[in-house]
Amino acid sequence: MLTRRRKRKLKYTDQNKVRLIRGGKSFFDCLLELIANARESIHLQSYIYSEDSTGKQIADALKDAARRKVDVHLLVDGYASSSLSHHFIEELKEAGVKFRFFEPVFKSRNFYFGRRLHHKVVVVDARYSLVGGINITDRYNDMPDRKAWLDFALLTEGEVAKELCELCWKTWYGYPAKLAPTPCAQQTIQFNFSDSETSSVRMCRNDWVRGKNEISGTYVQMFRTAQSNITILCSYFLPGRVIRKQLTYAARKGVNIKIVTAGMSDVRTAKYAERYLYRWLLRNKIELYEYQPNVLHGKVTVCDGEWTTLGSYNINDISAYASIETNLNVRDRKFATVTMETLKEIIEKDCVRITTDTFSRSQHLLKRLIEWLSYQFVRMMLYLFTFYFKRKY
Repeated sequence: MLTRRRKRKLKYTDQNKVRLIRGGKSFFDCLLELIANARESIHLQSYIYSEDSTGKQIADALKDAARRKVDVHLLVDGYASSSLSHHFIEELKEAGVKFRFFEPVFKSRNFYFGRRLHHKVVVVDARYSLVGGINITDRYNDMPDRKAWLDFALLTEGEVAKELCELCWKTWYGYPAKLAPTPCAQQTIQFNFSDSETSSVRMCRNDWVRGKNEISGTYVQMFRTAQSNITILCSYFLPGRVIRKQLTYAARKGVNIKIVTAGMSDVRTAKYAERYLYRWLLRNKIELYEYQPNVLHGKVTVCDGEWTTLGSYNINDISAYASIETNLNVRDRKFATVTMETLKEIIEKDCVRITTDTFSRSQHLLKRLIEWLSYQFVRMMLYLFTFYFKRKY
């Protein structure tokens, strides 16, 4: 056991500067600045890339970078980004942007089945990175007529960006055995940050096909080792059997657990299914909050005021077993404090607390039946989808 812990700690890199970026204008301004200052390479990998005003703005920036001889790679999911037009893609390629879709297991004109590229990763010059849950489309940006969905990303400068660069290369090429070393692995980049500005950061992945279950393992470890408190902000919160068991264990040993879920959701059936679990959460003395102003899409967790995980991973079996997900774990009390203050402000200003009394008063027989049916339907779909991957791979 001790050996395993030492191995796990070795995966953290120490020469990293980190900053929490809220979605909306702040995120896209940061992304545009990174692209504008790129000198050698850009990797942008996203689940959803839309041909709307935000997508076109980022595309124009990528094309400008390619014209000044920056090596630009844009990889998007073949399902979620399938609406991109041929004209849009050809304009990218003509400007020098290398573009491709992430391919599923099976695909035809009317059928798509397979794991999906759900992570959202940007790496610039193997030095800077953005990792989070923010897709490239208007609803994640602050628009004149509406605010962005609530989401977050982690901006890093340092050693972990080089690891993310290698991940992007391998994802781009589909992990061929001959791809060694990757171009960014050959780069020699020195980081000499002062101790006061550095954070220990670890890249974590979930990719069942590649045998990676690191983000799920992070959550299990958090629940098993937490001493005082855990705060979770998560969209599509439908924990599987293993996570439910660990949540129960943490709550029963006295850990104060707060969970912030969506008050409104872009997937109504999933929200009904999520609410079916509320009685179980409340029965286990877990504090429950619903975010009110807009759709919640973020995925951030802080444990004991010193350990943070942030990225694309939702706490459900699709993220655990069927999608490619990337999170960054940060071991740094200063960063955890900043993140906790942000979550605390969201809870106090923008959330409604769900208690046993308020939840019971809002329920009636038909509503409870809809929630139960939604939960059974979603659970069946999750089982069928993830069972395929467990059996096939």
